[in-house]
Parts: sequence; C-alpha cells; structure tokens
Amino acid sequence: MKNFLFSLFFYTLSGIGISLTLKADIGVSSFNSLNIALASISEIRVGTITFLLNTLFLLLYMLLSRERQFLKYLLMFLSVLYLGNIINFFSYTVLAPLDLDNYLLKLIVFIIGTCIAGFATGMVISLGILPFPIESVCIVLSELTGFSFAKFRYGIDLFSVTLSLILSLSYDLPVFVREGTLLSLFLLSGVISLTKANYEAHLLKQNS
Repeated sequence: MKNFLFSLFFYTLSGIGISLTLKADIGVSSFNSLNIALASISEIRVGTITFLLNTLFLLLYMLLSRERQFLKYLLMFLSVLYLGNIINFFSYTVLAPLDLDNYLLKLIVFIIGTCIAGFATGMVISLGILPFPIESVCIVLSELTGFSFAKFRYGIDLFSVTLSLILSLSYDLPVFVREGTLLSLFLLSGVISLTKANYEAHLLKQNS
C-alpha cells in the first residue's frame, strides 16, 4: 500500500513536470508532441489526449500479456486517468496565468519540468507498482521478439515525432517538435536512468 501511494505521488509529479514543459512552449518530448498536436486538432485538452493514448497502449499491453492481471490493469487505467487530469489541472488552471516573457525563462522552466518528469518516471518504473502502459508494451514486445526494449521505445518516439510533424503540416499547426524535443531526448532519458540507478543502489545498500 505504501509503494502504491508513493507511485501515485510520483504520477502527480510527472504530470506537473509535463505541464511545465508544455507551458515553456519551446517544444516537448516525442510522445507529448503527438499529444499536443492531436489536442490542437480536436480541441480536446492535452491531458485527456494523453489519457486516451495511454489507454490504447494499456489495451495493447493487455492483449500481448501472457498473464491476466485484471487488478493491475484496472490500477494502471486509473493511474493514467489520474495523470491526464493532473496535466489538465496544472496546464489549464494553475499555470495558465503564468507569463513566460523571455526565452531564457522558458528554457529554465522546460529544464525544470523535464527533470521533475524524468525523476518521477524513474521512480514509478523503479517501484514497479503502477508501470506506464507504453513502457509495459515495450517490455512485452522485447520479451516476445528478442529485440531490445530500447529499440521499441525509440521506435514509439520516432513514430510520435513523425506523426506530430505530419499533423502540424497538414493542419497548419505550429511545429511542436522543436529544440525542446531534442533536449528532452537526452535530458529526460538521462534523469530517468540516473534516478533508477540511484534507487536500486539505495535498495541494495538497505538490504546489505
């Protein structure tokens, strides 16, 4: 129960971090570039789009999984619903009045948001109670095919960026794949890996 509550807390942090990167408006991470493009076309809030796409990945994970863990699936569904609502709340309510009037400030907000999201994601993955559907799908596909997890995860990133660019060009939208996207490609992965490694080292030290 303790780790479940911690996971929800880190889902909250992840949503706050994502909202900060959206507010910075210098580009967003690969997956979020697709979310914001779809939100702009449909006029559905970006947190809701994030929830819907994560639900699609959750359904795919359920189809691919060899074991049927319905309680786990339900908790994952509720978690991504919660995440979507957190993103909507902070993006459209809490951060809406915030005016970022120069590029340096936007860059600082983006880096802070990316670090918060990366730390939170690393902790969610490390705790292993409420895994993100995208990572869960990649893990299952890796086990089924023998290809590495990284190849599938980067494949989803590439697909997201490509589709986001196509939507931007097709619907005359702003281009959401920008310098922030490239920055997050290295910074986000680095923070996630560092968080995961430090948490595992902490557990090892506690058990020794």
